[in-house]
Amino acid sequence: MTNLHILRKSALTIALSLALPSAFAQGAKSDEASDELEHIQILSHYDKLRTEAGSATLLTEAELEKFEYDDIHRILSKVPGVNIREEDGYGLRPNIGFRGVTPERSKKITILEDGILIGPSPYSAPAAYYFPVSTRMTAVEVFKGPAAIKYGPQTVAGTINLVTRAVPEFSEGGIDVAFGSDGYQKVHGHFGSVVNNVGFLVEGVSLKADGFKELDGGGDTGFEKNDILAKFNYQLSNNGIDHKFGLKLSYADEQSDETYLGLTETDFAENPYRRYAATQPALMDTKHQQIMFSHNLEFNNLSVTTRLYRNDYERAWLKLNGLLDRRLSKLDATLSGILADPQKYELEYAVISGQQDSLTEGQPEIYLNMGTNDRAYFSQGLQIDSTYEFSLFDLNHKLSAGIRFHQDEIERKHFEETYGMRAGKAFDLGQDIRPTTQNVESTDAWSVYLEDQVTVDALTLGLGVRGELMKMHHHEKGEETNWLDKTTRIWLPGLSGFYKLNEESGLLFGVHQGFVPSSPAQTTDVELEKSVNYEFGGRFNDGVTQVEVVSFFNNYSNLKESCGFSNCGVDQQLDQEFNGGKVDVYGLETQFAQTYPLNLQVDIPYSFVYTYTRGEFKNSFKSDFAQWGDVEVGDTLPYLPEHQASFNIGLETSNWALTMTMKYVGSMKEVAGDGQELSGFKVPATTTVDVSASYDFDKYGRIYAKIDNLLDEAKIVSRRPYGARPGKPRQFSIGYKYQF
Repeated sequence: MTNLHILRKSALTIALSLALPSAFAQGAKSDEASDELEHIQILSHYDKLRTEAGSATLLTEAELEKFEYDDIHRILSKVPGVNIREEDGYGLRPNIGFRGVTPERSKKITILEDGILIGPSPYSAPAAYYFPVSTRMTAVEVFKGPAAIKYGPQTVAGTINLVTRAVPEFSEGGIDVAFGSDGYQKVHGHFGSVVNNVGFLVEGVSLKADGFKELDGGGDTGFEKNDILAKFNYQLSNNGIDHKFGLKLSYADEQSDETYLGLTETDFAENPYRRYAATQPALMDTKHQQIMFSHNLEFNNLSVTTRLYRNDYERAWLKLNGLLDRRLSKLDATLSGILADPQKYELEYAVISGQQDSLTEGQPEIYLNMGTNDRAYFSQGLQIDSTYEFSLFDLNHKLSAGIRFHQDEIERKHFEETYGMRAGKAFDLGQDIRPTTQNVESTDAWSVYLEDQVTVDALTLGLGVRGELMKMHHHEKGEETNWLDKTTRIWLPGLSGFYKLNEESGLLFGVHQGFVPSSPAQTTDVELEKSVNYEFGGRFNDGVTQVEVVSFFNNYSNLKESCGFSNCGVDQQLDQEFNGGKVDVYGLETQFAQTYPLNLQVDIPYSFVYTYTRGEFKNSFKSDFAQWGDVEVGDTLPYLPEHQASFNIGLETSNWALTMTMKYVGSMKEVAGDGQELSGFKVPATTTVDVSASYDFDKYGRIYAKIDNLLDEAKIVSRRPYGARPGKPRQFSIGYKYQF
């Protein structure tokens, strides 16, 4: 009886383990076959030993429900090889990197939703200021190393695919409501059914919070996000050919009282959640729309999926850009300089913090320069992906091929306004706006890939290649002669494999060419980012214990970085890209999971994830880029912790569960070399503990409660771009979920 219980719970652990979200071997159709249009790869959970080559991780809906996270940062913190830089505490604008690439605005990973590019402008301006609401996702797929070569354009690190809810085969729905501290509220509902062979799904999410920061002069520092999704599909069979037609429509908006301005070191020590009076007007206002038509064809061993898509995104972010004198000229004192040395810039600091008015008798006039970075984006394209399984010369082949034509564009319509400070309140002086950056960048891109996975006895070998052809355009508005057209062509080969030692263990290996395109505005002085990436590791699974260890080495011929408001904040360098030369990034990813049966009713699942990553410059140079400075050989990359670890343990029965996760992130340098403002500063190491509990009332629904940051650790997550910024403090929430 006990052995049967162990085997039953081992299968459950494989499906539900939060810290070891395994993406098991591909093969025949799984129970998730109805999700084919959403997943970029159907991954089965129930094979004893995974035999796919490359690093692939799948977080299922059950795993996502463990902590009911709305923050993609917290969701991905359990995946090995992921490096994150927090910013606002809620994950509104994520900063995600894989295997040591810069996490800044997730611009060096390929971000997909239901298999298509979802970033506002993935080629022309890949900084992901829009990121889908993770609350409505039913799965998250992560691919690193050679496994990601099919999903460009960014291939140096990997790909994340966010999977939305599939149209159900029968009538079903649900409601999820939650409330918590700092005014947190969540309302999430969905309903789907089939009427006359036409399936439909309607889903909506509303998230809001008052915020956890204390704004000088009063006011909210939180956000409100709304997301609506509608899907329709139609299935038919004709002469043995199965067709599935789909239509997806979505709309999302956000208003968040967010700023880039942090605190001085002294103010952070006194109250890490304070926000200065100068940030009172700060507001991010965004809207996103998507439409996608899809068609899936299945015939014998052939599968072809076609997607036609269009995304539109608009944003306007009013925030403090700097200070002005009485002539409305920019002061030499930068925001970062003022907060780094408030005694030197005593008057400027006093105005920012609301302690002194802009116009004070006997003092220089100092005004607030508020900038609204108004931008409009679109991306659209046609994408065809196919797989065909066949035997040739007594070898089993799985041939994958795809082609995509993609267009995207960013139109920058930035302007600035003058605000004053009076009695601790920031107010608009009502003067004319001052246009600043006014330009357009666009890209037409063709991409193709071909990969053949061949199985020879115990060896599965994959050989593939990806090609990119990009025609880019940039022009400054009102300047007919200030434009740039360029064309980039590149082929990116990859090789991967898995060798099955026995029924319980095997070895994986791979090598592939990595690539990140430069933006349309960059001349040939800025080289392409290119790397050769290697991985080697092994897996073990005996049905009770799961272990995976993967080492990686990324050899960059040129590392490239760009200056934005979020990571640099230097006006003269905004949107400029910099060459970093040769860099080596290497590390180790380990995962372990087991379930211990306490008795016939209670199990103790536990798991451990550890990542070691180190990135080193291999050449010396002097750079004006704020995060590099004067670099010597051996200097390490900024915002890259060497050590990360998470430990998860829980108690589970058939109707209740209690789970705790502990996450450790090592310290991170703010600047690689010397000679810059934050040289020598580090983001300190942190340990965060989250707990969750749930009770299932069977047909009457489920109640859950959770505490994020149980120990209420007040941590500096970054000093970029202007001053020290905190993570989220302890937050309580309780919710109720009902499915029908």
